[in-house]
Amino acid sequence: MNALAATNRNFRLASRLLGLDSKLEKSLLIPFREIKVECTIPKDDGTLATYVGFRIQHDNARGPMKGGIRYHPEVEPDEVNALAQLMTWKTAVADIPYGGAKGGIGCNPRDLSKSELERLTRVFTQKIHDLIGIHTDVPAPDMGTNAQTMAWILDEYSKFHGHSPAVVTRKPIDLGGSLGREAATGRGVVYATEALLAEYGKSIKGMTFGIQGFGNVGSWASRLIHEKGGKVIAVSDITGALKNTNGIDIPELLKHKEATGSLKSFNGGDSMDPNELLVHECDVLIPCALGGVLNRENAADVKAKFIIEAANHPTDPEADEILSKKGVIILPDIYANAGGVTVSYFEWVQNIQGFMWDEEKVNQELKKYMTKAFHNIKNMCQSHDCNLRMGAFTLGVNRVARATILRGWEA
Repeated sequence: MNALAATNRNFRLASRLLGLDSKLEKSLLIPFREIKVECTIPKDDGTLATYVGFRIQHDNARGPMKGGIRYHPEVEPDEVNALAQLMTWKTAVADIPYGGAKGGIGCNPRDLSKSELERLTRVFTQKIHDLIGIHTDVPAPDMGTNAQTMAWILDEYSKFHGHSPAVVTRKPIDLGGSLGREAATGRGVVYATEALLAEYGKSIKGMTFGIQGFGNVGSWASRLIHEKGGKVIAVSDITGALKNTNGIDIPELLKHKEATGSLKSFNGGDSMDPNELLVHECDVLIPCALGGVLNRENAADVKAKFIIEAANHPTDPEADEILSKKGVIILPDIYANAGGVTVSYFEWVQNIQGFMWDEEKVNQELKKYMTKAFHNIKNMCQSHDCNLRMGAFTLGVNRVARATILRGWEA
């Protein structure tokens, strides 16, 4: 089941639990606005190349729309639609005053030079500058884009609207980016894990962890779990996988990866088949990489007691059912990886105030938001007698539905 079908299914189940009016349900599903623009740029060799850029703005009942911009050859409208919708529910679960959006350009960033990427980003910004904005729609990086892309958007947007650092988040620190943003998603995953384990009278210290994906999120989550006394006994990424039953020395592994660009030939662990990581013996499994990795083929063999969804949509609905029957507790992506967008919100707040926080305050506030959101989800689970995924979806959908009704959607 693809991301859009799964998101729609979860939305519909939540909507049933909440007893939403069918007309309201339909209104919440349809995006507020879909933008498609042609972006033609001169390539370095003088020839012209044309790309299609788009932005899907899903809902703005609770505030300006928020979501990433990806540069990827297969930017599928359906998938972007699902991701925009997911941002609407995610920001509502985290209780930050945003709606959802998502966008991108169908291109392969690896095939473009830095100056071509800059020209493409500026043309795209020129085409959509009057449809995004500090109080309208605030983009952020996603696959194939980064802080530099945001800097170009900020500069181009500011030519039309005056200096506006709050128009994008995850900017370079020198242009108004927030301290703590780099580690935010991974740190949020750790705070979410602590909140869940505390429910069961456990803590990170002494628990064993398997972590799939060692990019930004996976490496930060590993580092922080290691610092808190948790044992990371297996990690994997596209370069390979490692295991060590006594716990991997994460700071050493980070140094090794920094030096070699790979997890291979690290002498603090034995190599293993990356596919085995998901079914490896551990207390807590954290998928931080791609969607759909837990499916009906491997779900029955998962040995972890807790799964923390740091990736987007890592668990197929079929796997969800198999795991629930086994009594595995799944902390859903819509909450578990919301640390990134929460600190993006803090960045936006700091830019609007023109007053920057120190890193300690950013982390402190993040912990407060992640912990509060977990307790709100638990309350929804109790009142609707449902699992954590439905608890999170009912929480998010209910907040958006209430805001929509209060604003007078039928008028």
